[in-house]
Amino acid sequence: MLAFKHFIAVVFSVCSLAACETGQLSTEPTNSDGTVAQVREVGDYRLGTGDQLRVIVFGEEELSGEFVVDGSGSISLPLVGEVAARGKTVREFQRSVEAALSEGYLNDPRVSAEVLNYRPFYILGEVETSGEYPYSDGLTVLNAVATAGGFTYRANTRFVYIKRSGAANEVQYPLTATTPVQPGDTIRISERLF
Repeated sequence: MLAFKHFIAVVFSVCSLAACETGQLSTEPTNSDGTVAQVREVGDYRLGTGDQLRVIVFGEEELSGEFVVDGSGSISLPLVGEVAARGKTVREFQRSVEAALSEGYLNDPRVSAEVLNYRPFYILGEVETSGEYPYSDGLTVLNAVATAGGFTYRANTRFVYIKRSGAANEVQYPLTATTPVQPGDTIRISERLF
């Protein structure tokens, strides 16, 4: 009996070691070359093409309004023209608008900005309806899959591949209830092998 228990322990150890070497037990996101990926925090949201912002210039109602980041990554504002937005946080964008307005237009301008609508996310692969969908704050991969009609019967529900907006490659993440989606992400649900 003791020999049998020892045999089972050895088999389990060998299988666990093999699974670790193939990455099957990994819970870390990995790049396509197998290296561990850096996970970006959602709190430092960077503006991008397609984001819609409300800009308020205090005391100057005619300069306030709702604006969309265009294909060049800028927002065209009254009086000052194009202001770069792509890659900036909302706070950095506010400072850029204040700086542009203070260059001969207004004394001590105060600007507030907020994102009204985020750019969409994209989902493809083993979901019922691939395509482009509107982003909502706090979106997870499971929410995104539900929006796309759910998994197909061939879907691999253990891992998901996400290409972040502006990234060169997609990254493999474990598919959990908390795997986050960011605006502009492309999500790919792969086919299971068996």
